[in-house]
Amino acid sequence: MMTKTTYLSDFVITDRGGVVENRHAVHAAVVDADGKLLYAVGDPSRITLARSAAKPAQALAVLETPGFGRFGFDDADLALMCASHSSEERHIERARSMLARVGATESDLRCGGHPSINPDITRAWIKADVEPTAVYNNCSAARSRWVAVKKVVEGLSGLDEAEVRWAIDGCNLTAPGLPLSSMGRIFAAFARAADEAQREESSAPERTRHMARIFNAMFGHSEMVGGEGRFCTLLMEAYGGTLMGKVGADGFYGVGIRASEDTERLGSEGAVGIAVKIEDGSLEILYAVVAELLEQLQIGNSDTRSRLASFHHPKRLNTAGVETGRVSLDFKVRAVG
Repeated sequence: MMTKTTYLSDFVITDRGGVVENRHAVHAAVVDADGKLLYAVGDPSRITLARSAAKPAQALAVLETPGFGRFGFDDADLALMCASHSSEERHIERARSMLARVGATESDLRCGGHPSINPDITRAWIKADVEPTAVYNNCSAARSRWVAVKKVVEGLSGLDEAEVRWAIDGCNLTAPGLPLSSMGRIFAAFARAADEAQREESSAPERTRHMARIFNAMFGHSEMVGGEGRFCTLLMEAYGGTLMGKVGADGFYGVGIRASEDTERLGSEGAVGIAVKIEDGSLEILYAVVAELLEQLQIGNSDTRSRLASFHHPKRLNTAGVETGRVSLDFKVRAVG
């Protein structure tokens, strides 16, 4: 049974000189692959737009069509389909190659260009007088078969059609809105598929093998999912194939964790999914919270978790490089049931 109680401590506090400047509300659901709620922060049933964190499910809809193989797409292409990439040259080149292989052009993308998520790349564009077009969009490889996507999301979430809400996101794509616990279930399903496909190999159901391929493509080509210095890329590199992670705009994050002693300790008989929402949409606070949840849940060893230290404990620096405040991660994940 889900609880909607929000505790006064379910916040991240930022201060300057001891004066509270911001209070960021945190909501999170930790579930097993059947959707059973294990741990929570804030309201684990909060209806949340997954935004780009839904891309693995969208990629599954593509992978289940004959076109994926017919056009010669590989696992790096698959990872880019799941990406909110930084518009690095390798991302742009691959996105253009994918368009060419299906006989499409940039105008078919129906999304606009925007500055890179990586500010260093944006500065380089300005110096080179580069005008970012649609193929530079961080979602440039993620557009396809939305009717199929709708059915995939509903199926993986365990919800009826009427229980999933839909909206248009910033890249002119359809984004599902559903409870955090249901989004956690979707991410857990990808992790469970990776376990089952490894165990059963060719005897695993086709969808299971497709989902495992997406999980492994995201880890194996994590540089395509984000880019240099990006949280998604560094998270999956740090955990070495034991989890997948994907950000969604305006403060959403999903993590799928393969079965291990860590997940068993949490009360799951297999994989675990985590879905997080920061109420005000702050990505800086989001990444700190995801790292803190992995710390509190003791996922991975201390050396693995320490590789996320710069995101886990962000410094509050002014333009002179002086540290002027701090981020307090005082919330506590609580067991449910």
